[in-house]
Amino acid sequence: MDNKLQEQEEIEIFEQCLPQFLQDDINALVEGERTNSTLLDCLYCEVQASINVAFYGGMITEKEADFLRKKYLGLERQRQD
Repeated sequence: MDNKLQEQEEIEIFEQCLPQFLQDDINALVEGERTNSTLLDCLYCEVQASINVAFYGGMITEKEADFLRKKYLGLERQRQD
């Protein structure tokens, strides 16, 4: 299987298997961005915290957490060699 295709399938799975609290916070952030909410800073922090809770609680993998941080928060983790 092509690596890009496999990666795309993983991304689709990441989005479908999120804990409900995390999905709710992501939905709120997306809606807040759409409506230009004055609470964007709070919504952003909620998503960041929910990603951390889901990751450290073993509900999502490190790869999933990194993907979500990049997609929704614009954050990329600096890898140390």
